[in-house]
Amino acid sequence: MSEQYLPSPEPLHRAISRFGSVTVLVVGDFILDRFVNGVIERISPEAPIPVLRGRGETSAMGGAGNVVANIVSLGAAAIPVSVIGADPAGDNLMRMLTELGVDTGGLAQDANRMTSSKSRFSALNQQVLRFDEEEIKPLGDAERATLIRLFRAGLARAEIVILSDYGKGMLLDGVAGELISICREAGKPVLVDPKGRDYACYSGATAITPNRKELGEAVGRAVFADDEIVAAARELISAHGFDFVVATRSEKGMSVVDADDARHISTQAREVFDVSGAGDTVIASFALALAAGADRVIAAAIANAAGGVVVGKRGTARLTVEELTGALFRSHGPIAHKDAILDAAAAARLVATWKDEGLSVGFTNGCFDILHAGHVSLLHAARSQCDRLVLGLNSDASVRRLKGPGRPVNDEHDRACVLAALASVDAVVVFEEDTPLALIEALKPDILVKGADYTIDQVVGAEIVQKAGGRVVLVDLVAGKSTTGTIGKLRAGSTN
Repeated sequence: MSEQYLPSPEPLHRAISRFGSVTVLVVGDFILDRFVNGVIERISPEAPIPVLRGRGETSAMGGAGNVVANIVSLGAAAIPVSVIGADPAGDNLMRMLTELGVDTGGLAQDANRMTSSKSRFSALNQQVLRFDEEEIKPLGDAERATLIRLFRAGLARAEIVILSDYGKGMLLDGVAGELISICREAGKPVLVDPKGRDYACYSGATAITPNRKELGEAVGRAVFADDEIVAAARELISAHGFDFVVATRSEKGMSVVDADDARHISTQAREVFDVSGAGDTVIASFALALAAGADRVIAAAIANAAGGVVVGKRGTARLTVEELTGALFRSHGPIAHKDAILDAAAAARLVATWKDEGLSVGFTNGCFDILHAGHVSLLHAARSQCDRLVLGLNSDASVRRLKGPGRPVNDEHDRACVLAALASVDAVVVFEEDTPLALIEALKPDILVKGADYTIDQVVGAEIVQKAGGRVVLVDLVAGKSTTGTIGKLRAGSTN
């Protein structure tokens, strides 16, 4: 089976909301990236080469360091494990990790190693030269023993592992295989961003994340079409015992392939400035989503959106949860039925995304126990005032406190499902408090809507919305329609 896949919003929200509880162990090649910017105004008199007049320099973490930076930027915890040089580049990496709040106890500095660094020289944002300083060699016996010890210590605190192989020596000579075996014994999933043509060194990994070119090189032929991607991925699964393959395909999106199923996720078209580090972002976000409980296809959809954001940035970029949420839901308009039932955190992210798109967001609330024409009229009128409408729904416990022990007639799940199915409602959030004040503070709607049986000074949250530049709208109610009245009629009928 092979098909295009479009995920629904709710599991995406759920996975992202759990990023903060995830810890990822990242082992591999840590690289220092330097970016020197300037202008070229003349040719050197010493040789026929341009002279770059420097105007500034910045540094960033590359390789496995960029994976760590993306994990932290997305609100999760990372444990870096590697052996780097006891040199200025290594010191810079340690400093940058510490500034991110990352525990560097898993990084060993060794005077016998050289920290890889890449210096990129650019004129008016056009790269003119890259200068690499590195020594590629496998770990010595003592270094290897240190790495394994640090890896085992970090593994106990992590939910998932990433091997970030940039071919600088950290995972050579069977180190990758040994780490994968340790993960398998511990029951921890391990994802590999591979390097080279021979993936036998990664045998037994949970998954690999090659790009299309790397996938083709690994099977010895060019791959382009969906069926070619699937065939190549399954060849590697069969040969090396991977559970599945996640293949990134540039403008084509991403494919998730296992022995029995294949899903292809399309990317959103956007301008590409720089693909540097996009693979780091993809594997970081994929690992986070997987560890947060998402299935592999949902995790791939999240990673696909994440990669789409960073290629629109310059340098080894990273992204935030807000950017990721915006990319995921930019194309989503009103959400259908059960997928519109969200918790407060997911709703806040969705509201922020809608606002970023220039859409106005309205809010109303109530118990909505037995839905009647008055409710439908109120919600229709509320939706006419805004581009998107969020409905705050009192929980069962909240309704009992407000209406008495015999209420609600319908539980919160049933009420939420019915309301989410209405065309006028874009999202439903159940709240436990007696009033929606905390929810209004979290969502910050542009428009607050209540029935005209209230006055503005009686509307909970009115002051918050108005102070933020929003407005409160009171809409007329349908006369004679109420849940209490409906219940009264039912009870009267049962006594006849």
